[in-house]
Amino acid sequence: MILAITVLALSAYQLLTDTFVMPYYMFIVGAFMLVTGIVELQKDRKGGFLGCVVVSLFLFFVSIQGSWKI
Repeated sequence: MILAITVLALSAYQLLTDTFVMPYYMFIVGAFMLVTGIVELQKDRKGGFLGCVVVSLFLFFVSIQGSWKI
């Protein structure tokens, strides 16, 4: 819940101020997807876990690459 609120707050901040916070946004979305994958694993949904972990790893990679460009 805290990660979802943080994602919404960063999105609103970026829209209102036109600043570039995309790497931070991607990192927090990646953390949110990782937590979602762990919840799916606890519910014994292996496919959902695998999909969420793959997406979170991709988002972590994109956020790291994006922070190098700044």
